[in-house]
Amino acid sequence: MAITASTLRGNIYKLLDKILASGKPLEVERKGARLQIIPKKPVSKLSRLTKHACIQGNPESIIHLDWSDEWNSDLP
Repeated sequence: MAITASTLRGNIYKLLDKILASGKPLEVERKGARLQIIPKKPVSKLSRLTKHACIQGNPESIIHLDWSDEWNSDLP
C-alpha cells in the first residue's frame, strides 16, 4: 500500500509509530516515484568488533622483560 506525501505529512508520527510496531515498510508516492520508509534493526556494538592478535608467541615470555636498556631518564 502506498500513501501520498500529503498523507504522510498529516500523520507522520502515527505512521512512523505504526512502522516501528509492525516492522513493515511504508511506501510513499511523490511525483510519480515511490519511496520506502523501512525500519532498521539496531546493530549490536559487540557484533562489530574485529579480532586482533595482540600478543604473538608465548605471553609468559613477556612477563620478565628487561627494559632498563631502553629507559631514558632525560625524557620528561
